[in-house]
Amino acid sequence: MAALLAGMLLAVPPASLAQQDSSAKVLYRLATQCALKGAAPVPCTVEAVDSGGATLYRHRIGDSVETVRITSEPVNMAIWAHDSRNWRPLRGASARFSTNTVCFNGKDLCVVNPNYLNSVREDRANTRLQGRDLVMVHFGSDGRVDASCYDDACALLLK
Repeated sequence: MAALLAGMLLAVPPASLAQQDSSAKVLYRLATQCALKGAAPVPCTVEAVDSGGATLYRHRIGDSVETVRITSEPVNMAIWAHDSRNWRPLRGASARFSTNTVCFNGKDLCVVNPNYLNSVREDRANTRLQGRDLVMVHFGSDGRVDASCYDDACALLLK
């Protein structure tokens, strides 16, 4: 479940980080809509970069760039903290299929990606996702998944 949600989530590093990694390869770019801090969605560009041991997702929203790093072994998610210039573990992430939206740390950063979420649902038609709308994970202080939920059960995670 955590790996599934990790695969659904979107963002990439500040330009200085990508430039430092000569092995970084752009996987795709997506013109879509993003929202910061619960604000209304605005046009943005998401760029996914393979950085060897991690996938970095860069959200360009106006003059702002927000970056999420996802590693798979073990699944770990972090966001680039501009103030301290380092990676901070995410507290949580969610995907809501009815709105094609993936959000990080509540609604601190949200991105719309209907193509990807639809393909996830199609590829996993016989899994726990069938008939589900909301998938949410909570991360421990180390950025690793320590709880996950679906739909109404996610209210328990938010307590």
